[in-house]
Amino acid sequence: MTFDALFVPDELREAVADEAWLGGMLEAERALAAAQGIELDVGDIVISELVEEGRAAGNPVEPLARRLRARNPDAHRGATSQDILDTAAALVARNASQLIVGELDGVAACCAQLADEHRSTLMPGRTLLQQAVPITFGLKAAGWLVGILHARGRLEAARLPAQLGGAAGTLAALGDEGADVLREYASRLDLPEPVVPWHTRRLPVAELGAALSVAGGWVGKIALDLVLLSQTEVGEVREREGGASSAMPHKRNPVGSTLARACALRAQAEAGVLISALAQEHERAAGAWHAEWGALSDALAYTGGAAASLRRALDGLEVDVDRMRENISPETVGDEDHVGAAAAFVDRALEAYGRG
Repeated sequence: MTFDALFVPDELREAVADEAWLGGMLEAERALAAAQGIELDVGDIVISELVEEGRAAGNPVEPLARRLRARNPDAHRGATSQDILDTAAALVARNASQLIVGELDGVAACCAQLADEHRSTLMPGRTLLQQAVPITFGLKAAGWLVGILHARGRLEAARLPAQLGGAAGTLAALGDEGADVLREYASRLDLPEPVVPWHTRRLPVAELGAALSVAGGWVGKIALDLVLLSQTEVGEVREREGGASSAMPHKRNPVGSTLARACALRAQAEAGVLISALAQEHERAAGAWHAEWGALSDALAYTGGAAASLRRALDGLEVDVDRMRENISPETVGDEDHVGAAAAFVDRALEAYGRG
């Protein structure tokens, strides 16, 4: 899409691109053939042609299966189109999620460093956007850190299984060998083996969508904090690579935080499609399944884009310690009490981070 390069890192865009989906479909077909002792020559397949031809069938696997069967009549044996496309989705999601986790790890490292360095740096605590009692910037960063660790854990746990159920989820075309083929198929793909086919039991997709929404949303929360703290009237932090303005050269915009927030909103919107598509008809959905494909790519891409932009914002963040103290309301007293109480929680957060 036109603006993707602005928001999403190159490696992550490639991980969810058309060629990645084609690679996933071909990997699924190879694994299916190998699980049945079939040699499969895929030849040259062009994804744009599959998509164009697939409009008539409503998916790109039907023209893919025709091409494969022209080379080997036993290709695609026992499978239905959804088996191959769902498995491709699992592979795309696995590979993209690993990149997202890497970006979240970078964010966590930045948060841990800020928490440790600023465990005693007093700043105003703000509730309902009004000054409350003082906190420390280390405590704020520790809260960011614990949230990132939570989001990372959810995303790592949300793995899509392999899919193989045949026409209506019975694998009847494979007879008695169906269960063995499914086991070998999942093993070759290094994907979880499902207990039963999940053609319309979309809980794994919804859980992945929820994990992406949580990760994007928490990244967006941290970015919003940075935007508010970097306001001219507040001036407590500044991004090292502040963005320029075309109209006002004196400005130093928090561009990393801004892009992170934009990506987070997109990620949550697309993840919402994955969650809302949970209810699907009987043994094959009419529309809800089809809506997942693009939403999954975009939710993955923009969650990763949000994390990458936030990492950029936090890396080398300039913290104005003096301004933080100056901004504390003169009515506030008991600075040492606030520092000691906050430092204890910083230690707890860093201990959780150290446990990995």
